[in-house]
Amino acid sequence: MTNPSVFAVLPEGRRTWAIPSIFGQAGRLAALHGALDLRIAEGDNLVYLGNLIGRGDVAATVRELLLFRRSLMARRLDGAAGGIVHLRGSQEEMWHKLLQLQFAPNPTEVLEWMLRQGVAATLSAYGGGVEEGRTAARLGAVALSRWTNQLRAAVRAIDGHDQLMSSLRRAAYTSDNTLLFVSAGVDPRRPLSAQRDTFWWGSREFEASEGRYGGFHRVIRGADPRRAGIVLRDGLASLDGGCGFGGPLLAGCFSAEGHLVEVVEA
Repeated sequence: MTNPSVFAVLPEGRRTWAIPSIFGQAGRLAALHGALDLRIAEGDNLVYLGNLIGRGDVAATVRELLLFRRSLMARRLDGAAGGIVHLRGSQEEMWHKLLQLQFAPNPTEVLEWMLRQGVAATLSAYGGGVEEGRTAARLGAVALSRWTNQLRAAVRAIDGHDQLMSSLRRAAYTSDNTLLFVSAGVDPRRPLSAQRDTFWWGSREFEASEGRYGGFHRVIRGADPRRAGIVLRDGLASLDGGCGFGGPLLAGCFSAEGHLVEVVEA
């Protein structure tokens, strides 16, 4: 469970700020960062709960994420500093799969499904065209490989973008196993190491589950299919104000024990 390339381990015994799905809403993110800059302490953890990209202005959003991280890191110069983690959500997973589209058995269908989910904004951010992709999908694996290689090169050409995408984690938890942070949910029947796609797609079982999962006091997620705002119940906190769908972007501050102590909205 402690594989650092898969899961992030956060320092225990401190507050953790959690930011739910952003969906490329760079303006809301900048405003939220402005409010957090006045509130977040050096020892606080900060977790972005996936769906950073897609739907909106992806390039500006990633730039804002990188700049705010740099600003925080400049003030966190000792071992007491909190952790900063970016999780993979469904949008990041789709982008990862799109860059491997040449291996899909039905690339045209897969691409059309991704486009309906909002991946076109990420394509545009890195110079990719929808019709270009459709044509490559019809022509086959060689054309798709050429197209996806161009997209990878475009990501690498912008400072920090490839590094951010490579740093995404599936989940994060505090070192005392009190709090677990995920994008969309977990399957309560499976251990953390066997969740796979559930992290970014969630599960109906998680929606209906009662009580606590895996010994954690609280699971905190940032993508709710109903976009119901702040939902708190025993063992679960859900933060999704509908950012990217006309709603605000939220940030929730949780105590070391998992209590929601402050909410900021932009």
